Amino acid sequence: MKSDILRQRFIDFFESREHTFIPSSPMVVKDDPTLLFVNAGMNQFKDIFLGNKESIVNSAVNSQKCLRVSGKHNDLDEVGYDTYHHTMFEMLGNWSFGDYFKQNAISFAWEFLVKELKISEEKLYVTFFEGDKKDNLKSDDETKNIWSQIIHKDKIVPGSKKDNFWEMGKIGPCGPCTEIHIDLRPDIEIKNTPTLDLINKDHPQVIEIWNIVFVEFNRNENGTLSLLPQKHVDTGMGFERLCMVMQNKVSTYDTDVFSDLITSISNIANVKYGNDQNTDIAIRVIVDHIRAIGFSIADGQLPSNTGAGYVIRRILRRAVRYGYTYLNLKTPFLYKLIDVLVANFRNIFSDIDVQKSMIKNVIKEEEDTFLKTLGKGLDLINNSLKRNKTKKINGADVFELYDTYGFPPDLTELILKEKGLSYNQEQFDKEMEKQKKRSRSASEINVGDWVQVNSISIDGFVGYDYQSHAAKIVKYRKASVKGHDRFHIVFDKTPFYPEGGGQIGDTGVILPPEGHVNPEKSTVIDTKKENNMIIHVVDNLPSFGPENSMETYMLMPDNKRRQLIARNHSATHLLHHELRNMLGNHVEQKGSYVGADYLRFDFSHFEKINQTQIIELEKKINNLIIQSVDLKEFRNISLDEAKKMGALAFFGEKYDDRVRAIQFGNSIELCGGTHVANTAEIGFIKIIS
Repeated sequence: MKSDILRQRFIDFFESREHTFIPSSPMVVKDDPTLLFVNAGMNQFKDIFLGNKESIVNSAVNSQKCLRVSGKHNDLDEVGYDTYHHTMFEMLGNWSFGDYFKQNAISFAWEFLVKELKISEEKLYVTFFEGDKKDNLKSDDETKNIWSQIIHKDKIVPGSKKDNFWEMGKIGPCGPCTEIHIDLRPDIEIKNTPTLDLINKDHPQVIEIWNIVFVEFNRNENGTLSLLPQKHVDTGMGFERLCMVMQNKVSTYDTDVFSDLITSISNIANVKYGNDQNTDIAIRVIVDHIRAIGFSIADGQLPSNTGAGYVIRRILRRAVRYGYTYLNLKTPFLYKLIDVLVANFRNIFSDIDVQKSMIKNVIKEEEDTFLKTLGKGLDLINNSLKRNKTKKINGADVFELYDTYGFPPDLTELILKEKGLSYNQEQFDKEMEKQKKRSRSASEINVGDWVQVNSISIDGFVGYDYQSHAAKIVKYRKASVKGHDRFHIVFDKTPFYPEGGGQIGDTGVILPPEGHVNPEKSTVIDTKKENNMIIHVVDNLPSFGPENSMETYMLMPDNKRRQLIARNHSATHLLHHELRNMLGNHVEQKGSYVGADYLRFDFSHFEKINQTQIIELEKKINNLIIQSVDLKEFRNISLDEAKKMGALAFFGEKYDDRVRAIQFGNSIELCGGTHVANTAEIGFIKIIS
């Protein structure tokens, strides 16, 4: 069964059982500080599980793009060396939001695998959670009993917390799970080694294909578990593994998901896949990594030196390094695979097709840069050898190559080994630990558990209409940022704009209730958005305290600063509009900074803009400004309605069904930011670099 057909069969099966199809969210996470990338299908539904947001559907089905290369779920080192791990993969999932629970979830899964796909019951085994004393959790006997009505008891296996209690991360929704495993070995091997001895033992042909999670707990910051407001079902089935089963292959890389890519890179490198272990590993690394790279760029994450961008750059350089070392590819080659990738996935993920040219150009530029680095690295290694005069070069030199030039230490090791040399691993590790400490102290954010003050509903942002507003505290928590204590406060409503869409968060003050005995104000140093909540970051909790939940406080943003930000944000829209007019409609925003002092605008284009074009661009934007164009704002309109108006919607952004559109003349964009009422308020724009 071809992969496209199999994916659609899954979606059709659950749609026929009253599940709503929800498209995949972008892999790059933009409003959750606990994640860089979507690592499971449930990420986009996290707020529903936590009770912060109501679901508009009772049950859902989807195929979610996932990336597991950082944090708790990290498969990068296994990729290429075994035959079933991947960085990016598709997670087929069905979901219940307080609707059905264990009985239906298990029945649906069994019916799809055995009746719909005709997979032999003989090959299937299941697990259940055996309980955990540390968390004071009992054995999930309910799940065990449900399975005992479906499958022979000898095929029902108890599993530990490690294997059968699913958690998204250090904190967040979690719960016991039941897995469905399949044994793909020949009968003679099964006879010699029973399947039960190999479940969850990383055997490449005895694998988990479906994980059904019963989400009923929240893991708190202090490690304890608390019950969620409702019980939910979160299932995840590895699409690539299911393809392997349905296409009678022994490796996910042998399926049609990867076969065209493998053929393409084999032709580029002039090698045959399956002839040599080293070249096979390199080919698997490359065809896996190009999916992760291509889809990440399509979802709005360009390679860079920090955060999520650094992860993508690292994946890209790992692929280049394997091609360079094992396939003798000394010129850019990854970008040539994008046409094949797009052809395979355009039907389910159309974003990658629309942005194909931009993705190819970004990758080629990255490859060019890194291949030059490889040459520079070889020179530096040779210089280090001349200085050392020994068979072991200084580990600090190897670290400098890695830290400054992005030269992987394993590549350095390989080059040295070819010369009968090595490097001082202890010195390298010492430098690496120093760098990790610097990195941790620069970026570490630890948050405590929320303290609930009020059970009233959260109405959110009212700052489009009010420059200040009265509000009640809903909850607060302690936070530590770069070693400094902070507090996060959530109000039922707020005029403070949270950082988002490139616009920085508001600052200002919180005033105590009138006539309060201690009239000291509290300073808001930043405003952030986390999932569905607006968080006010303060140095100290108000001395007037949140202990009285009925107290009403006055929230007052710094409106002079807000106005400066609004001028820059509106100027960004005009800049974007004129860039597209000048260079073409392929130009898309790929990031921005909108502050009180300046704006920065990142966009996709294939060459540097020359000085003549910059001067012309300035003239066009300033001409729009002095025309005194009024703002037209369209709030709470449908996404389809906004698109029909011609509003720009960006790939990589996840939009709600109801959106806000901002229009200045012919410039129309979907945007949640704050803006001037008339372009004349902007004054003047000057492009300084």
